[in-house]
Formats: sequence, C-alpha cells, structure tokens
Amino acid sequence: MIEGIGILLAKLGFVLLFALNFGGLLTWVERKQSAVMQDRIGANRASILGLRVIGLFHPIADAVKMFTKESFRPGDAEKFLFTIAPAISVFFALVGFAVIPFGDVLYIGGEAINLQLAPLNVGVLYLFAVAGMAVYGVVLGAWASRNNFALLGGLRASAQMISYEVALGVTIIGSLMIYQTVDLQEIVRWQGMHYWGFMLQPIGFLLFLTVGIAETKRIPFDPPEGESEIIGYFLEYSGMGFGMYFLTDFIETVMISAITVTLFFGGWQVPFLTPDGFVFPWGWQWPLANWAVAFLQVSAFTLKVAFFLWLQMTIRWTLPRFRYDQVMRLGWKYILPISLINIVVTGFVILLIE
Repeated sequence: MIEGIGILLAKLGFVLLFALNFGGLLTWVERKQSAVMQDRIGANRASILGLRVIGLFHPIADAVKMFTKESFRPGDAEKFLFTIAPAISVFFALVGFAVIPFGDVLYIGGEAINLQLAPLNVGVLYLFAVAGMAVYGVVLGAWASRNNFALLGGLRASAQMISYEVALGVTIIGSLMIYQTVDLQEIVRWQGMHYWGFMLQPIGFLLFLTVGIAETKRIPFDPPEGESEIIGYFLEYSGMGFGMYFLTDFIETVMISAITVTLFFGGWQVPFLTPDGFVFPWGWQWPLANWAVAFLQVSAFTLKVAFFLWLQMTIRWTLPRFRYDQVMRLGWKYILPISLINIVVTGFVILLIE
C-alpha cells in the first residue's frame, strides 16, 4: 500500500516537473528562438554571480518578479472569481498530462510500473473533457474583471476555443478508426507494431496540429489576447495572476506537442527498440536492461515533444496574426469540412482493405 502510494507520488512528481519545467523553459525559448530568427542577441541581462548563461536565468527572474509584484484587482471586480480564474486555467492545462504515456512498463523489484500516471482506457475522451473545461478559466477571468476590453477578449476566446474544440475532436476520428481504441497507451503500442500515425493519416495530422495551435491561443491564432488592440482576457491581471495565465499558454503548447507525438509519431516508440533491447531486421540484436529501455523510451518521447515545441515556436515567429473573422472562417469553413471528408475517405479505405 505504502509502496504503491510512493510510486504514484513519484509519477505525479515526474509529470508535474515535465510539464512545468518545459513550460518555464519555453519562456526562455520564446525570447531566444525569436532572437536567433531575427539575428539579434535576445534576453541575456539576468545574471547570477556575473554569469548570464545565454539568458537561462531569465525564467528565474520572471518567477521572482511574478511572486513579488503587487497583485492588482479592480475595485468593482468579482473578487472570488477574479482570484480563482487563473488557477482554473492552470489546473485544467496540467491535469491532461495524467493520461499521457511517457514510456511502456518499467520493472523494479519484480513490480511492473506503467509509465503513465493514470492508465485510463478512455484516455482520448478524458483529454477532450479537460480541454473543454479550460475555457472556463479564461471566460471567468474576463467577466470577473468588469472591464469591457477584457470581456471582449474573453468572448473571442470562448468562441474560438469552443469552435476549434469541435474540429479538434473531428480531426483525430480518422486515426481512432484505424487504431480501434481510445486508450493512449494502446495507441502507442499499435504504432510500434504497425506504422506511425502520420504515415496513415497525414491530413489528420496537419489538421490536428493546426487546430491544436489555435487552442493554445498563440500567434497566429491570438485574437483573444490581441495585445496590439489592447484587448485580452487577462487585461486587468498583474503579478502571479497574470503569471498563471502566461504559464497556461506554454503548458498548453507542451500538451499539444505531447498529444501530437502520442497520436501521430509513435509516442515513446523508438525504431527497432523492443522490451528486451534493439532487434534489427538484418538479424543483429543489442540486449538492454529494462531500465535502459525505459530510459530510451522516455528520452525519445521528450525529444519528440521538444521538436514540436520548436516547430510551434517557429510558426509563432513566422506567420502574421489572423483577424478574428479569419480565425473563425478557417475553423468552420475549411478545417471542419476537410476533417469530415477525411473521415469518409478513411472509412471507405478501411472497408476496401477489410
């Protein structure tokens, strides 16, 4: 009983560190990658004992500033909802990681440990459930601020997120028809025995990634924040209230990358890596201990997620922001119909093959 609780807490700690550390690191990547793309130095002023380490201390400086800066609240704001709204956004951004498989099975002392915090057999449905709840933190924060500009940002956010959540679910139905399961761990194992998802569903992958970027509310899909228009659901927030909203966007970016890797790029799968080690088609084998296999699986998953984080950052600093009407038109008139066509074509192909 105690050992089981210890293992659960260890997995919980790893998942939280994975999500929060990646989210915090992205605040540095946001500045440094944009600087590299624009041929400038970027953030490098924060130092400890004279060491700047290419600006890596800036996330620490940000955290100190957020925790120590005065948290302002408008006089006529709804106090309770105004206070709790950022926490709601962070909570639902984090709980989705519970069903993400980071590896297969690790054996310690004869006990099998599933490298997944919550091995639900309805993992995909759980993800969409918590994704649908995330909009509440945004809308409540905007409404509770009693600011018309913040409310306008909240209305934009609610319309955009709800609209794209419809497409988010539809884009992966073609993949689920092939996998024949909504268990994320089984989806990853299926890809290891057959083909990675993007090879079978290239259109579904491109549509899902596009919709996922829109769900993070980041450029080019950032009308809810609309900083150039002085419109944003977090307009009245300062201190850690703003910090939690800010961090939520980055955590959601990590989440979209993790889901993309899990559904379309084999998750923790490594080519030719089996539970007993590497087995190559030409007959050569390289046996590995179970802990080494698990380490390689977790490392592969992390590297794949890092690649898609880099890709999303590249898109963010390459494409111009869409107008609000363009965002809605893209979702309803293009992405959703193409996703439905993809489902029909996938079903037709499956019938032909069977």
